[in-house]
Amino acid sequence: MRELRLSGRRSRLAITAAPAIGGVLAVAIAAAQGAPQVPPPVAQALAAAGLPSAALSFTVVDAASGAPLAGLDADLPRSPASTFKVVTTFAALDLLGPAHTWQTRALADGTVAGGVLDGDLILQGGGDPYLTLERWWDFVRRLRATGLRSIHGDIVVDESAYTLPPEDPAAFDARPHRTYNATPAALQVNFQAIEFRIAPLAAAHRIEIRAEPALPNLRIVNHVEFVPGACDRVSGRVAMAVAQPAGERVVFSGRLAAGCRPRQFTRVLLQPATYAYGSFVALWRAQGGEFTGRLRRAPAPPDAQELLSYESLSLGEVVRLTNKHSNNLLARHLLYSMGEARYGSPATEAKGRAALAEWSAHRGRPLPEADIGNGAGLSRELRVSAAWMAALLCDAWRSPYAPEFLASLPLAGLDGTLRTRMLGAPPGTVRLKTGHIDGVSGVAGYVTTADGRSLVVVSLVNDARADGGAAEPVHAALLRWVREAL
Repeated sequence: MRELRLSGRRSRLAITAAPAIGGVLAVAIAAAQGAPQVPPPVAQALAAAGLPSAALSFTVVDAASGAPLAGLDADLPRSPASTFKVVTTFAALDLLGPAHTWQTRALADGTVAGGVLDGDLILQGGGDPYLTLERWWDFVRRLRATGLRSIHGDIVVDESAYTLPPEDPAAFDARPHRTYNATPAALQVNFQAIEFRIAPLAAAHRIEIRAEPALPNLRIVNHVEFVPGACDRVSGRVAMAVAQPAGERVVFSGRLAAGCRPRQFTRVLLQPATYAYGSFVALWRAQGGEFTGRLRRAPAPPDAQELLSYESLSLGEVVRLTNKHSNNLLARHLLYSMGEARYGSPATEAKGRAALAEWSAHRGRPLPEADIGNGAGLSRELRVSAAWMAALLCDAWRSPYAPEFLASLPLAGLDGTLRTRMLGAPPGTVRLKTGHIDGVSGVAGYVTTADGRSLVVVSLVNDARADGGAAEPVHAALLRWVREAL
């Protein structure tokens, strides 16, 4: 790569000598004259958003050859936010393979005869990252299909496949009950998510609060006052407070008028084991099963009898869900799974970080273990450069698992986190992982040019104004410039 020099000093903008056409030639001339060192459309977008050029790092690289085409501060380490998930998901595909699956098992610690278990039922988690409520219902259905009808003992949750460090879900942003702050667990059902619906019932002059799923071990206290008339600021406010650290009792307060529309939102409540227990009991009874015991937590004894082994979605499917929807919990589970595959059970976050660091070093692109965080990009300390990430994306492009990886990235204007963004891009030409935390906005992925070339683009903005969406037009302007000028 040839670097432009301005008055004897190195410019922050670097371009290749070969494709000096259109916008690239304009940038070269502008840089030589001491003008702003970014492509003109990007400079305009930065100015309109009130962002300094120092807030931006980007690189554009030919996907097949790895040859850099344009860049600005590409080697400067920045916070990547959720764009880091491209690293975790590619590593998982490379280390585990797209056909990798996880098993959730039901075991009997006792005798089974005539549809009755005289003993405990053990629910043993295997780290399935996508055990949704629908799949959990199917797990219960298949267990009932074995002929088991009644459990004369306790339900024991075995979480021994994972060893988890102490973690405060409120530590990242003081919002411990938001779904993106859910923590991994060997038996993690439905992301611990509960959807609440709060609606005024005008005819009955009361407020109704429903929870889905309706868990027998979740107590809802309804102190919301029903108010006749139209909805306004005073009579349209509802607050939720978690009254116990374990999240088993929630209190709703406030006022809701008859004219207010129903409110609907999702929160993470209970602990993984208590959520798995409560949801299992609700589904078990709904399907005609009998149970009167309690919850216990313990590893399964060696002589426990397997009743059911339930296979997860494939890793290829999980990677797609991770990147399309930027799911933090799925990415964190992938990190645990890589650590377990490399260093054995139980799975830990430290093992996952070590496995990912070893993998990146083996590829000749070392990443310090301390920089990896939890694998989801949900970190204030994580720092990587645009050039480093682009190199990994070039590796992914040449990987045997490139089809699975590429299919996992959101398509501009079509799906995932890009469904409503970059609507002007020709369909299928822009595949990008997005990332956003306070003060950070980024995109990383692939762009197809008008003449059919595939380019890697990484753009990272670190600035307080990124919180308000100021960086989005900058990324969009860069991508338009790449499609039209390179």
